Amino acid sequence: MDGFKTRLSHSLQFRLSLWLSLVILAMAVPAGVYSFFSAFHEANDLQDDQLRQVAALVLSRDLPPATPDRRATGKMKDNESKVIVQILAPAQSDGDDDTSLHLPADLRDGIQTVKVGHVPWRLFVKPTASGQRLAVGQQTEVRDEIARDSGLRTVMPFMVLIPILIALVSIMVRGMLRPIAKLSQEVDRRDDQDMRPLDEQQVADEIRPLIGSINRLLRRVADNMDAQRRFLADAAHELRSPLTALSLQAENLAATDLSPASKARLLPLRQGLNRSKALLEQLLTLARSQNTGASRISQITQVSLQAVLRRVVEDSLPLAQANQIDIGVNADTEVTLAAQEVDIVALIRNLIDNAIRYTPPGGNVEVRLHAQPGLVTVEVEDSGPGIQETERERVFDPFYRVLGSDQDGSGLGLSIVKSIVARLNGKIELQHARSDAPYGLKVIIRLPT
Repeated sequence: MDGFKTRLSHSLQFRLSLWLSLVILAMAVPAGVYSFFSAFHEANDLQDDQLRQVAALVLSRDLPPATPDRRATGKMKDNESKVIVQILAPAQSDGDDDTSLHLPADLRDGIQTVKVGHVPWRLFVKPTASGQRLAVGQQTEVRDEIARDSGLRTVMPFMVLIPILIALVSIMVRGMLRPIAKLSQEVDRRDDQDMRPLDEQQVADEIRPLIGSINRLLRRVADNMDAQRRFLADAAHELRSPLTALSLQAENLAATDLSPASKARLLPLRQGLNRSKALLEQLLTLARSQNTGASRISQITQVSLQAVLRRVVEDSLPLAQANQIDIGVNADTEVTLAAQEVDIVALIRNLIDNAIRYTPPGGNVEVRLHAQPGLVTVEVEDSGPGIQETERERVFDPFYRVLGSDQDGSGLGLSIVKSIVARLNGKIELQHARSDAPYGLKVIIRLPT
Protein backbone atom coordinates (compact mmCIF):
# COMPACT_ATOMS: atom_id res chain seq x y z
CA MET A 1 0.00 0.00 0.00
CA ASP A 2 2.88 2.35 0.78
CA GLY A 3 4.38 1.65 -2.65
CA PHE A 4 1.04 2.49 -4.29
CA LYS A 5 0.80 5.79 -2.38
CA THR A 6 4.39 6.64 -3.29
CA ARG A 7 3.80 6.02 -7.01
CA LEU A 8 0.52 7.93 -6.86
CA SER A 9 2.19 10.99 -5.31
CA HIS A 10 5.39 10.95 -7.38
CA SER A 11 4.62 9.42 -10.78
CA LEU A 12 2.80 11.62 -13.28
CA GLN A 13 2.53 8.70 -15.71
CA PHE A 14 0.97 6.49 -13.03
CA ARG A 15 -1.51 9.20 -12.02
CA LEU A 16 -2.57 9.87 -15.62
CA SER A 17 -2.98 6.17 -16.37
CA LEU A 18 -4.90 5.58 -13.14
CA TRP A 19 -7.31 8.49 -13.53
CA LEU A 20 -7.99 7.81 -17.21
CA SER A 21 -8.62 4.15 -16.36
CA LEU A 22 -11.00 5.17 -13.59
CA VAL A 23 -12.84 7.49 -15.99
CA ILE A 24 -13.18 4.64 -18.50
CA LEU A 25 -14.50 2.34 -15.77
CA ALA A 26 -16.87 5.03 -14.46
CA MET A 27 -18.38 5.42 -17.93
CA ALA A 28 -18.25 1.78 -19.03
CA VAL A 29 -19.72 0.14 -15.91
CA PRO A 30 -23.01 2.14 -15.93
CA ALA A 31 -23.24 1.71 -19.70
CA GLY A 32 -22.73 -2.05 -19.31
CA VAL A 33 -25.32 -2.29 -16.52
CA TYR A 34 -27.82 -0.29 -18.58
CA SER A 35 -27.15 -2.45 -21.65
CA PHE A 36 -27.60 -5.64 -19.64
CA PHE A 37 -30.95 -4.68 -18.12
CA SER A 38 -32.13 -3.16 -21.40
CA ALA A 39 -31.33 -6.39 -23.26
CA PHE A 40 -32.87 -8.40 -20.40
CA HIS A 41 -36.16 -6.52 -20.62
CA GLU A 42 -36.17 -6.59 -24.42
CA ALA A 43 -35.67 -10.37 -24.37
CA ASN A 44 -38.59 -10.73 -21.96
CA ASP A 45 -40.78 -8.49 -24.16
CA LEU A 46 -39.80 -10.55 -27.18
CA GLN A 47 -40.83 -13.76 -25.41
CA ASP A 48 -44.14 -12.12 -24.40
CA ASP A 49 -44.70 -11.37 -28.07
CA GLN A 50 -43.92 -15.02 -28.88
CA LEU A 51 -46.63 -16.12 -26.44
CA ARG A 52 -49.08 -13.79 -28.17
CA GLN A 53 -48.05 -15.15 -31.58
CA VAL A 54 -48.52 -18.76 -30.43
CA ALA A 55 -52.00 -17.89 -29.12
CA ALA A 56 -52.88 -16.09 -32.35
CA LEU A 57 -51.64 -19.08 -34.39
CA VAL A 58 -53.73 -21.53 -32.38
CA LEU A 59 -56.86 -19.36 -32.65
CA SER A 60 -56.48 -18.52 -36.34
CA ARG A 61 -55.86 -22.11 -37.42
CA ASP A 62 -58.43 -23.58 -34.98
CA LEU A 63 -55.77 -25.97 -33.64
CA PRO A 64 -56.64 -28.26 -30.73
CA PRO A 65 -55.10 -26.78 -27.56
CA ALA A 66 -53.86 -30.12 -26.30
CA THR A 67 -50.37 -31.14 -25.38
CA PRO A 68 -49.08 -33.91 -27.65
CA ASP A 69 -48.84 -37.35 -26.17
CA ARG A 70 -45.40 -37.76 -24.62
CA ARG A 71 -45.27 -41.40 -25.64
CA ALA A 72 -45.65 -40.35 -29.27
CA THR A 73 -43.27 -37.41 -29.24
CA GLY A 74 -40.71 -38.56 -26.69
CA LYS A 75 -39.16 -36.46 -23.94
CA MET A 76 -38.51 -32.83 -24.88
CA LYS A 77 -34.78 -32.14 -24.93
CA ASP A 78 -34.86 -28.34 -25.01
CA ASN A 79 -36.84 -26.92 -22.09
CA GLU A 80 -36.20 -23.41 -23.36
CA SER A 81 -38.65 -24.04 -26.25
CA LYS A 82 -41.28 -25.74 -24.06
CA VAL A 83 -44.56 -23.78 -24.26
CA ILE A 84 -47.81 -24.90 -22.57
CA VAL A 85 -51.11 -24.33 -24.52
CA GLN A 86 -54.35 -25.25 -22.77
CA ILE A 87 -57.98 -24.23 -22.22
CA LEU A 88 -58.86 -22.82 -18.84
CA ALA A 89 -61.57 -25.03 -17.29
CA PRO A 90 -63.79 -24.15 -14.32
CA ALA A 91 -62.10 -26.87 -12.26
CA GLN A 92 -59.02 -29.04 -12.85
CA SER A 93 -58.60 -32.17 -10.80
CA ASP A 94 -55.41 -33.95 -9.84
CA GLY A 95 -56.26 -36.67 -12.28
CA ASP A 96 -55.69 -34.51 -15.31
CA ASP A 97 -52.78 -35.04 -17.64
CA ASP A 98 -49.56 -34.35 -15.82
CA THR A 99 -48.50 -32.14 -18.71
CA SER A 100 -51.35 -29.71 -18.03
CA LEU A 101 -51.04 -26.91 -15.51
CA HIS A 102 -53.48 -26.54 -12.64
CA LEU A 103 -54.41 -23.00 -13.53
CA PRO A 104 -57.15 -20.97 -11.82
CA ALA A 105 -60.17 -20.40 -14.03
CA ASP A 106 -60.50 -16.76 -13.02
CA LEU A 107 -57.24 -15.51 -14.57
CA ARG A 108 -57.56 -12.13 -16.19
CA ASP A 109 -56.98 -11.69 -19.89
CA GLY A 110 -53.57 -10.61 -21.15
CA ILE A 111 -49.93 -11.10 -20.02
CA GLN A 112 -49.37 -11.99 -16.38
CA THR A 113 -47.09 -13.96 -14.05
CA VAL A 114 -48.70 -16.72 -11.98
CA LYS A 115 -47.26 -19.20 -9.49
CA VAL A 116 -48.38 -22.74 -10.09
CA GLY A 117 -47.20 -25.16 -7.43
CA HIS A 118 -44.64 -22.59 -6.21
CA VAL A 119 -43.21 -22.39 -9.76
CA PRO A 120 -43.64 -19.01 -11.48
CA TRP A 121 -45.09 -19.10 -15.01
CA ARG A 122 -45.53 -16.35 -17.58
CA LEU A 123 -49.00 -16.68 -19.11
CA PHE A 124 -50.97 -15.09 -21.90
CA VAL A 125 -54.73 -15.54 -21.59
CA LYS A 126 -57.12 -14.78 -24.44
CA PRO A 127 -60.78 -15.70 -25.02
CA THR A 128 -61.67 -17.87 -28.01
CA ALA A 129 -64.54 -17.44 -30.48
CA SER A 130 -66.43 -20.28 -28.74
CA GLY A 131 -66.38 -18.46 -25.43
CA GLN A 132 -63.59 -20.52 -23.89
CA ARG A 133 -60.36 -19.02 -22.60
CA LEU A 134 -56.99 -20.05 -24.04
CA ALA A 135 -53.79 -19.91 -21.90
CA VAL A 136 -50.31 -20.01 -23.44
CA GLY A 137 -47.44 -20.15 -20.90
CA GLN A 138 -43.76 -20.66 -20.31
CA GLN A 139 -41.74 -21.04 -17.12
CA THR A 140 -40.33 -17.74 -15.84
CA GLU A 141 -37.03 -19.39 -14.91
CA VAL A 142 -36.48 -20.50 -18.50
CA ARG A 143 -37.45 -17.07 -19.83
CA ASP A 144 -35.09 -15.33 -17.38
CA GLU A 145 -32.24 -17.63 -18.38
CA ILE A 146 -32.78 -16.72 -22.03
CA ALA A 147 -32.97 -13.02 -21.11
CA ARG A 148 -29.79 -13.24 -19.01
CA ASP A 149 -27.93 -14.91 -21.85
CA SER A 150 -29.07 -12.13 -24.15
CA GLY A 151 -27.97 -9.47 -21.64
CA LEU A 152 -24.57 -11.11 -21.12
CA ARG A 153 -23.99 -11.27 -24.86
CA THR A 154 -24.74 -7.54 -24.97
CA VAL A 155 -22.31 -6.78 -22.12
CA MET A 156 -19.55 -9.05 -23.46
CA PRO A 157 -18.05 -6.36 -25.77
CA PHE A 158 -17.76 -4.02 -22.77
CA MET A 159 -15.96 -6.71 -20.76
CA VAL A 160 -13.49 -7.24 -23.60
CA LEU A 161 -13.01 -3.58 -24.54
CA ILE A 162 -12.47 -2.18 -21.02
CA PRO A 163 -9.12 -4.01 -20.37
CA ILE A 164 -8.00 -3.23 -23.92
CA LEU A 165 -8.82 0.47 -23.49
CA ILE A 166 -7.03 0.62 -20.12
CA ALA A 167 -3.93 -1.02 -21.65
CA LEU A 168 -4.05 1.36 -24.63
CA VAL A 169 -4.34 4.36 -22.29
CA SER A 170 -1.29 3.19 -20.33
CA ILE A 171 0.70 2.70 -23.54
CA MET A 172 -0.37 6.09 -24.92
CA VAL A 173 0.55 7.91 -21.68
CA ARG A 174 3.92 6.16 -21.60
CA GLY A 175 4.53 7.12 -25.23
CA MET A 176 3.57 10.75 -24.61
CA LEU A 177 5.98 10.97 -21.67
CA ARG A 178 8.81 9.13 -23.45
CA PRO A 179 10.50 12.38 -24.65
CA ILE A 180 10.76 13.49 -21.01
CA ALA A 181 12.29 10.14 -20.06
CA LYS A 182 14.80 10.50 -22.91
CA LEU A 183 15.71 13.99 -21.71
CA SER A 184 16.25 12.74 -18.17
CA GLN A 185 18.47 9.91 -19.45
CA GLU A 186 20.47 12.42 -21.50
CA VAL A 187 20.97 14.62 -18.44
CA ASP A 188 22.01 11.60 -16.34
CA ARG A 189 24.62 10.59 -18.94
CA ARG A 190 26.18 14.05 -19.01
CA ASP A 191 29.35 14.94 -17.22
CA ASP A 192 29.19 17.52 -14.44
CA GLN A 193 31.08 19.94 -16.70
CA ASP A 194 28.65 19.64 -19.62
CA MET A 195 26.37 22.70 -19.56
CA ARG A 196 24.90 22.48 -23.05
CA PRO A 197 21.22 23.46 -23.28
CA LEU A 198 18.61 20.74 -23.51
CA ASP A 199 16.74 20.20 -26.77
CA GLU A 200 13.34 21.92 -26.64
CA GLN A 201 12.03 20.67 -29.99
CA GLN A 202 11.26 17.07 -28.98
CA VAL A 203 8.91 17.89 -26.09
CA ALA A 204 5.30 19.06 -25.89
CA ASP A 205 4.37 22.73 -25.70
CA GLU A 206 3.27 22.35 -22.08
CA ILE A 207 6.73 21.10 -21.03
CA ARG A 208 8.78 23.50 -23.20
CA PRO A 209 8.65 26.35 -20.63
CA LEU A 210 10.15 24.03 -18.00
CA ILE A 211 12.95 23.00 -20.39
CA GLY A 212 13.57 26.68 -21.15
CA SER A 213 13.86 27.44 -17.43
CA ILE A 214 16.33 24.56 -17.00
CA ASN A 215 18.41 25.85 -19.94
CA ARG A 216 18.52 29.34 -18.45
CA LEU A 217 19.62 27.84 -15.15
CA LEU A 218 22.34 25.85 -16.96
CA ARG A 219 23.59 29.04 -18.60
CA ARG A 220 23.77 30.81 -15.24
CA VAL A 221 25.61 27.86 -13.69
CA ALA A 222 28.00 27.73 -16.67
CA ASP A 223 28.69 31.46 -16.35
CA ASN A 224 29.33 31.04 -12.64
CA MET A 225 31.69 28.11 -13.24
CA ASP A 226 33.55 30.06 -15.95
CA ALA A 227 33.97 32.97 -13.55
CA GLN A 228 35.38 30.63 -10.91
CA ARG A 229 37.78 29.07 -13.41
CA ARG A 230 38.95 32.50 -14.58
CA PHE A 231 39.48 33.57 -10.98
CA LEU A 232 41.43 30.39 -10.25
CA ALA A 233 43.60 30.77 -13.34
CA ASP A 234 44.18 34.51 -12.74
CA ALA A 235 45.01 33.99 -9.07
CA ALA A 236 47.45 31.18 -9.84
CA HIS A 237 49.04 33.21 -12.63
CA GLU A 238 49.45 36.29 -10.43
CA LEU A 239 50.94 34.26 -7.59
CA ARG A 240 53.41 32.45 -9.84
CA SER A 241 55.54 35.52 -10.48
CA PRO A 242 56.20 36.44 -6.81
CA LEU A 243 56.80 32.78 -5.95
CA THR A 244 59.32 32.52 -8.77
CA ALA A 245 61.06 35.64 -7.50
CA LEU A 246 61.14 34.24 -3.97
CA SER A 247 62.55 30.97 -5.27
CA LEU A 248 65.33 32.83 -7.09
CA GLN A 249 66.13 34.83 -3.95
CA ALA A 250 66.27 31.61 -1.94
CA GLU A 251 68.60 30.04 -4.52
CA ASN A 252 70.85 33.11 -4.41
CA LEU A 253 70.81 33.04 -0.64
CA ALA A 254 71.77 29.36 -0.61
CA ALA A 255 74.77 30.12 -2.86
CA THR A 256 76.20 32.56 -0.32
CA ASP A 257 78.44 31.76 2.64
CA LEU A 258 75.94 30.77 5.36
CA SER A 259 76.42 29.07 8.65
CA PRO A 260 75.25 25.47 8.94
CA ALA A 261 72.34 26.59 11.14
CA SER A 262 71.20 29.14 8.54
CA LYS A 263 71.41 26.58 5.74
CA ALA A 264 69.37 24.13 7.82
CA ARG A 265 66.65 26.78 8.26
CA LEU A 266 66.81 27.77 4.58
CA LEU A 267 66.16 24.21 3.35
CA PRO A 268 62.51 23.98 4.58
CA LEU A 269 61.87 27.41 3.03
CA ARG A 270 63.11 26.27 -0.36
CA GLN A 271 61.07 23.05 -0.13
CA GLY A 272 57.93 24.99 0.76
CA LEU A 273 58.46 27.35 -2.17
CA ASN A 274 58.88 24.40 -4.53
CA ARG A 275 55.66 22.81 -3.23
CA SER A 276 53.82 26.11 -3.67
CA LYS A 277 55.09 26.43 -7.23
CA ALA A 278 54.02 22.84 -7.99
CA LEU A 279 50.57 23.55 -6.51
CA LEU A 280 50.18 26.67 -8.66
CA GLU A 281 51.14 24.71 -11.77
CA GLN A 282 48.53 22.08 -10.88
CA LEU A 283 45.91 24.78 -10.37
CA LEU A 284 46.71 26.30 -13.76
CA THR A 285 46.53 22.85 -15.36
CA LEU A 286 43.16 22.18 -13.67
CA ALA A 287 41.78 25.52 -14.88
CA ARG A 288 42.96 24.81 -18.43
CA SER A 289 41.54 21.27 -18.35
CA GLN A 290 38.09 22.55 -17.32
CA ASN A 291 38.00 25.28 -19.96
CA THR A 292 35.60 24.34 -22.77
CA GLY A 293 35.71 27.55 -24.80
CA ALA A 294 36.03 27.91 -28.55
CA SER A 295 39.73 28.71 -28.26
CA ARG A 296 40.42 25.16 -27.07
CA ILE A 297 38.43 23.65 -29.93
CA SER A 298 40.55 25.54 -32.44
CA GLN A 299 43.72 23.98 -30.93
CA ILE A 300 42.63 20.35 -31.39
CA THR A 301 45.04 18.33 -33.54
CA GLN A 302 45.89 14.68 -34.18
CA VAL A 303 48.11 13.73 -31.23
CA SER A 304 50.35 10.63 -31.21
CA LEU A 305 49.75 8.88 -27.91
CA GLN A 306 52.91 6.80 -28.29
CA ALA A 307 55.08 9.91 -28.73
CA VAL A 308 53.47 11.67 -25.76
CA LEU A 309 53.86 8.56 -23.60
CA ARG A 310 57.53 8.22 -24.54
CA ARG A 311 58.22 11.87 -23.73
CA VAL A 312 56.43 11.79 -20.35
CA VAL A 313 58.17 8.55 -19.31
CA GLU A 314 61.58 10.07 -20.17
CA ASP A 315 60.76 13.12 -18.06
CA SER A 316 59.65 10.90 -15.16
CA LEU A 317 62.67 8.61 -15.17
CA PRO A 318 64.81 10.76 -12.82
CA LEU A 319 62.06 10.73 -10.17
CA ALA A 320 61.55 6.97 -10.61
CA GLN A 321 65.28 6.24 -10.35
CA ALA A 322 65.57 8.41 -7.26
CA ASN A 323 62.83 6.31 -5.61
CA GLN A 324 64.27 3.03 -6.98
CA ILE A 325 61.11 2.32 -9.00
CA ASP A 326 61.14 0.37 -12.24
CA ILE A 327 58.92 1.74 -15.06
CA GLY A 328 57.70 -0.65 -17.74
CA VAL A 329 56.04 0.52 -20.96
CA ASN A 330 54.01 -1.56 -23.38
CA ALA A 331 52.95 0.68 -26.27
CA ASP A 332 53.88 -0.92 -29.55
CA THR A 333 50.79 0.29 -31.40
CA GLU A 334 50.79 3.76 -32.93
CA VAL A 335 47.56 5.53 -31.99
CA THR A 336 46.48 9.07 -32.83
CA LEU A 337 43.76 10.96 -31.03
CA ALA A 338 41.94 14.18 -31.95
CA ALA A 339 42.68 16.33 -28.90
CA GLN A 340 44.83 19.15 -27.60
CA GLU A 341 48.36 17.93 -27.01
CA VAL A 342 48.74 19.75 -23.69
CA ASP A 343 45.72 17.82 -22.38
CA ILE A 344 47.16 14.43 -23.33
CA VAL A 345 50.51 15.37 -21.80
CA ALA A 346 48.83 16.50 -18.55
CA LEU A 347 46.68 13.36 -18.50
CA ILE A 348 49.54 10.86 -18.78
CA ARG A 349 51.96 12.90 -16.64
CA ASN A 350 49.55 13.07 -13.70
CA LEU A 351 48.85 9.34 -13.90
CA ILE A 352 52.54 8.40 -13.96
CA ASP A 353 53.51 10.96 -11.28
CA ASN A 354 50.79 9.64 -8.95
CA ALA A 355 51.90 6.05 -9.55
CA ILE A 356 55.56 6.87 -8.81
CA ARG A 357 54.70 9.00 -5.79
CA TYR A 358 52.63 6.32 -4.04
CA THR A 359 54.77 3.30 -4.96
CA PRO A 360 57.24 2.30 -2.23
CA PRO A 361 60.99 2.01 -3.05
CA GLY A 362 61.78 -1.14 -4.99
CA GLY A 363 58.30 -1.26 -6.55
CA ASN A 364 57.30 -1.07 -10.18
CA VAL A 365 54.96 0.93 -12.44
CA GLU A 366 53.50 -0.53 -15.63
CA VAL A 367 52.13 1.67 -18.45
CA ARG A 368 50.15 0.00 -21.24
CA LEU A 369 48.57 1.33 -24.41
CA HIS A 370 45.99 -0.77 -26.27
CA ALA A 371 44.17 0.12 -29.47
CA GLN A 372 40.85 -1.27 -30.68
CA PRO A 373 38.58 -0.17 -33.53
CA GLY A 374 37.25 3.21 -32.42
CA LEU A 375 38.72 2.94 -28.90
CA VAL A 376 42.08 3.39 -27.18
CA THR A 377 42.83 2.18 -23.65
CA VAL A 378 45.54 3.58 -21.38
CA GLU A 379 46.42 1.61 -18.24
CA VAL A 380 48.77 2.73 -15.47
CA GLU A 381 49.36 0.10 -12.77
CA ASP A 382 51.52 0.45 -9.65
CA SER A 383 52.50 -1.72 -6.70
CA GLY A 384 51.53 0.83 -4.04
CA PRO A 385 48.89 0.54 -1.30
CA GLY A 386 45.98 1.14 -3.70
CA ILE A 387 42.71 2.91 -3.00
CA GLN A 388 39.82 1.35 -1.13
CA GLU A 389 36.51 1.06 -2.99
CA THR A 390 34.79 3.39 -0.50
CA GLU A 391 37.16 6.23 -1.48
CA ARG A 392 37.34 5.75 -5.24
CA GLU A 393 34.72 8.41 -5.92
CA ARG A 394 36.16 10.94 -3.48
CA VAL A 395 39.69 10.84 -4.89
CA PHE A 396 38.48 12.72 -7.98
CA ASP A 397 37.47 15.72 -5.86
CA PRO A 398 39.95 18.63 -5.89
CA PHE A 399 42.39 18.66 -2.93
CA TYR A 400 41.12 15.34 -1.57
CA ARG A 401 43.85 13.16 -0.07
CA VAL A 402 43.51 9.51 0.94
CA LEU A 403 43.52 9.18 4.71
CA GLY A 404 46.78 7.86 6.11
CA SER A 405 48.87 8.96 3.13
CA ASP A 406 52.14 10.62 4.08
CA GLN A 407 53.16 11.53 0.51
CA ASP A 408 53.53 15.11 -0.63
CA GLY A 409 50.94 16.23 -3.15
CA SER A 410 48.23 18.74 -3.90
CA GLY A 411 45.30 16.32 -4.31
CA LEU A 412 44.61 17.71 -7.80
CA GLY A 413 46.14 15.03 -10.02
CA LEU A 414 43.13 12.72 -10.41
CA SER A 415 40.77 15.72 -10.55
CA ILE A 416 42.72 17.02 -13.57
CA VAL A 417 42.67 13.55 -15.14
CA LYS A 418 38.90 13.23 -14.72
CA SER A 419 38.27 16.69 -16.26
CA ILE A 420 40.36 15.85 -19.32
CA VAL A 421 38.79 12.40 -19.75
CA ALA A 422 35.28 13.86 -19.48
CA ARG A 423 35.99 16.50 -22.14
CA LEU A 424 37.33 13.76 -24.45
CA ASN A 425 34.08 11.75 -23.93
CA GLY A 426 36.04 8.96 -22.29
CA LYS A 427 35.66 6.86 -19.15
CA ILE A 428 37.95 6.33 -16.18
CA GLU A 429 37.96 3.33 -13.87
CA LEU A 430 39.95 2.47 -10.73
CA GLN A 431 40.75 -1.14 -9.83
CA HIS A 432 43.09 -3.11 -7.64
CA ALA A 433 46.21 -4.17 -9.50
CA ARG A 434 45.60 -7.76 -8.40
CA SER A 435 42.19 -9.36 -8.23
CA ASP A 436 43.14 -11.91 -5.58
CA ALA A 437 44.12 -9.27 -2.99
CA PRO A 438 43.57 -5.52 -2.43
CA TYR A 439 47.02 -4.67 -3.65
CA GLY A 440 48.22 -1.79 -5.87
CA LEU A 441 46.17 0.48 -8.09
CA LYS A 442 45.26 0.16 -11.73
CA VAL A 443 43.87 3.21 -13.51
CA ILE A 444 42.07 2.35 -16.77
CA ILE A 445 41.16 5.13 -19.21
CA ARG A 446 39.12 4.45 -22.35
CA LEU A 447 39.01 7.16 -24.99
CA PRO A 448 37.09 7.08 -28.29
CA THR A 449 39.33 7.72 -31.28
